[in-house]
Amino acid sequence: MAPKSKAAKTSAASSPATAPFNAGSAVEISPDDKGFRGSLFTGKIIRRLPKDRILVEYDTLMDDESGSKRLREVLKLYQLRPIPPTETSREFKFGDEVDAYHNDGWWEGHITEECGNGRFAVYFRVSREQIVFHKEELRLHREWVNENWVPSFPQKQEEEKVLLKPNVMSAETVASDVKSAQTVRPNVKPVGNVTREERFSIGTPVEVSRDKEGFQGALFCATVVQVIGKRKFLVEYQSLLAGDDSQLLREEVNTHQIRPHPPKTVADGHFSLLEEVDAFHNDGWWVGMVSKVLDNSGYIVYFRNKNEELEFQHSQLRKHQDWIDGKWFMASKVWHYD
Repeated sequence: MAPKSKAAKTSAASSPATAPFNAGSAVEISPDDKGFRGSLFTGKIIRRLPKDRILVEYDTLMDDESGSKRLREVLKLYQLRPIPPTETSREFKFGDEVDAYHNDGWWEGHITEECGNGRFAVYFRVSREQIVFHKEELRLHREWVNENWVPSFPQKQEEEKVLLKPNVMSAETVASDVKSAQTVRPNVKPVGNVTREERFSIGTPVEVSRDKEGFQGALFCATVVQVIGKRKFLVEYQSLLAGDDSQLLREEVNTHQIRPHPPKTVADGHFSLLEEVDAFHNDGWWVGMVSKVLDNSGYIVYFRNKNEELEFQHSQLRKHQDWIDGKWFMASKVWHYD
């Protein structure tokens, strides 16, 4: 459903190397293949191999077209995590970061609309699509950091028996209301009748997400230098250099890779624990989550795409916002672009 790049080596701060992942253990797996970024699939450990490699067998991914043989794969330890406890009677709301059960796995997104009757529209940042799900197909998104769930589960939930498969509604029940979680257009509209080409005319400052390995989860400042047809632009980056380092890099980008500069948000002097932020690093803005608040305006930020943590000062961070059909979204606010 969404592209996935090879994960970078995990940092010592976030490594699950000491987790009790033994033969027969039920786990959730982050596949290391293009097209699976932001997904988790259930499976079990077959055996441990040298150099922190593990042979796993998926529960729902098959190795043949007939669907008679489950896929087995040798993975790195950082691609595995325990099965999270099951939460009961979970209430969801606009802005929640969630995992949605879709295409045999859990996919990370956030709620952009409450549709009524226990249904919610979930937006997936990487694929830039929105799909409607029943609440039984959702769970609050959590990361496995230092052998702990972030955010943590209530104590009574941690003591419950974990399930190997999600507790979703029957296919017939889901189909009756949402037609098997069909894709829909986000329920937001651009301001006025301004087309994307008019909004991003020559000379417009923009932010660009690059479709290259190693740059997932990053946005780079650039300027539009040419409008190419209806779905392409030529941009010149403000900080990235061409191969010979003699001039600024120019690159053709598709319409889904480009967005305006986000509006400045009203700062309250600090960022909160678990808040989603953009951190300025390696000439770009990288989306992450505050995993620890330090003294002297410092923060530890966790980057799930690379499974690592880095330290930043307050001045190097900004609140993360998503650009969806002409409006800015963050956890609890909607910003209009005028």
